Amino acid sequence: MSRKILAFGASNSRNSINKKLATYAASLFRDASVEVLDLNDFEVTLFSVDKEAVIPEAIYKFAQKIDEADLILVSLAEHNGNYSAAFKNIFDWVSRIPERKVFAHKKMFLLATSPGARGGSTVLEIAKNRFPFDGGKVLGVFSLPNFYKNFEDQKGITNSEFKNQLIEAIQNI
Repeated sequence: MSRKILAFGASNSRNSINKKLATYAASLFRDASVEVLDLNDFEVTLFSVDKEAVIPEAIYKFAQKIDEADLILVSLAEHNGNYSAAFKNIFDWVSRIPERKVFAHKKMFLLATSPGARGGSTVLEIAKNRFPFDGGKVLGVFSLPNFYKNFEDQKGITNSEFKNQLIEAIQNI
């Protein structure tokens, strides 16, 4: 029986390099059905305690996608050393659903990439340490530095060392 993977780039960029990495990584899993989300499909008003009494329907739909998955694969965009505002907003809203942990005790594989040499490693470290408090069971992490030097849309990761690191990480999940 194949497992269901939910993959997304934690960014609202229409050309998100993290969505590209998440989609590519998800394609490397064997015996899996993959659903790739676009955070733009879940755009809602900015979270605030003044508005939290009425949780937007899109947030319930996002949470349902999490609930239906066996594994959540997230590639985190790093904005000023932290989550993107788009992801953080969805995260904050889902956290307000009564009697719910954001990631519903699901297994997670975390990735990050950026155009720079650190490959989003700061936000990856934050998420790796934070998500277990929010119901995520983090099974592994992977960072791809210098995205534009190491990734091509039609080929995926072109640097054999990084590609092998990702494949090894996936095999351990």
